[in-house]
Amino acid sequence: MEAVAPIKEVSEMIRDAGGDAFRLCFQCGLCTASCPWNQVRAFLPHLLITQARFGLADIEDEAWWLCSTCNLCTSRCPRGVGITDIMRSVRSILLEYQYTMAQPSLRSAMGSLAGNGNPWGEDPARRADWAADLGIAAYTRDKEVLYFPGCVPAYDPKLRNIARSTAVVLKAADVSFGILGIKEFCCGESVRKAGNQGLFESLARGNVAAFQEAGVRKVLVSSPHCYTTFKEDYPALGAAFQVVHFTQVAADLLDQGRVCFTRELNKRVVYHDPCYLGRHNGIYEEPRRLLAAIPGLQLMDEMDARENSLCCGGGGGRIWMETRKGERFSDILVEQALSVGADILATACPYCLLNFRDSVVNAGKADVLDVRDVSELLQTVL
Repeated sequence: MEAVAPIKEVSEMIRDAGGDAFRLCFQCGLCTASCPWNQVRAFLPHLLITQARFGLADIEDEAWWLCSTCNLCTSRCPRGVGITDIMRSVRSILLEYQYTMAQPSLRSAMGSLAGNGNPWGEDPARRADWAADLGIAAYTRDKEVLYFPGCVPAYDPKLRNIARSTAVVLKAADVSFGILGIKEFCCGESVRKAGNQGLFESLARGNVAAFQEAGVRKVLVSSPHCYTTFKEDYPALGAAFQVVHFTQVAADLLDQGRVCFTRELNKRVVYHDPCYLGRHNGIYEEPRRLLAAIPGLQLMDEMDARENSLCCGGGGGRIWMETRKGERFSDILVEQALSVGADILATACPYCLLNFRDSVVNAGKADVLDVRDVSELLQTVL
């Protein structure tokens, strides 16, 4: 027998958790037709919405943990149903009642976030190690901007160069910035999308308090996930600062003539639109303007670009979950980049970079296709 919770209880809990949008759905099925999961396996969001509407959610169905919150379904929904909100709301109920299909890796990440403020369980004192030899000052009230690299660039040795390249570009443009290092916590976006609202609020309140104490007025981020949650979720917790993504700032600096290129990069580069930078926030042009301005670079779009971009598979907390071989969206995107003869697959999101680099290695193409953040490519030609 399926484990199904009572109708009234679940439907009211989903509504209270922010998923009341399911009442608008008229079952056209466009969400299912749009969902990238159906390129690799069967996944029926419209069926899950029906279950949520009538409180008949199967609490043992792994489908509730598949959504990567890429927002393709929501962006195309004729009724404006917040489908990703429904997914998050049901996940919060599953976590609360321990009816969870969450993978051990996700639970481990949540435990590390609760105990150490980062998903790897690393010592918080090492959060600024990436900047040790760059001469970056601690943030003070006279600085123009706080640079918040996020957990992946701060801790993952394979992607630490994102933070370093960003800092080098900012210093070259004479931007007045600083970092908070040990005083920072994970932004909490991924665990919120995975349904752990309590842990999210704990992390967010820690950041809000640190920002307020330091007098932060403007925050620059490398991760579109940090960007989104700072902009959309933090104000409800008392935050009052402006947030900008690196590509926005760098594009402005380029227009002002403060970023100048002295070398060429004679490479064919295909750019990937991260879901949280593109569909969630409409930032499409700035990364392309930066790449197109690099001397010698030949810029290409993916098969499905801009608002139709295929998700890498890392959103919605899935960056901390295992995806079975043959079901990884990043594998598809790497294959597409190789098919058009790209030398470099570029993007502007640490989660995308993690997934793409794994896919390149798994495909045995590390010597053919390089994966780079936009900031890294800018640094190479300064």
